[in-house]
Amino acid sequence: MSRFPTVGHLISWAGLCPRNDESAGKRRSTRLKKGAPWLKTLLVQCAWCATRAKQTYLQAQFLRLKARRGPRKAIMAVASSILTAIYHMLKNDTDYVDLGPNHFVRDRARAATQLLRKLDRLGFEVTDMHDRRAAQTA
Repeated sequence: MSRFPTVGHLISWAGLCPRNDESAGKRRSTRLKKGAPWLKTLLVQCAWCATRAKQTYLQAQFLRLKARRGPRKAIMAVASSILTAIYHMLKNDTDYVDLGPNHFVRDRARAATQLLRKLDRLGFEVTDMHDRRAAQTA
């Protein structure tokens, strides 16, 4: 893996990252470049298989991205994640550790607190529903 200084170089060589073609504020094509055709094909097929394995990080990543970006872009992101994991496993001589399906699940209380702070910074006066219920029962 010493041929590639970073994982980004490997992903770019494999053709799994979109082009960044922008000039004067206009975005042009973001299609993937050709890269290594045998490697890209293999990684995409592995990604489709990985998304069908239940209760895994890769399935959670696919489902999360598919809802926003569509299945084809989501599968390329999963393929890129697989290649990233392979790079680090080979470079550091470590085993694969799945982060689990709950890796992307946010703590609801923490998210609510962050949103309340953001609204407060924007100048809105918001009271927390839990505080209001506690005041009513007292």
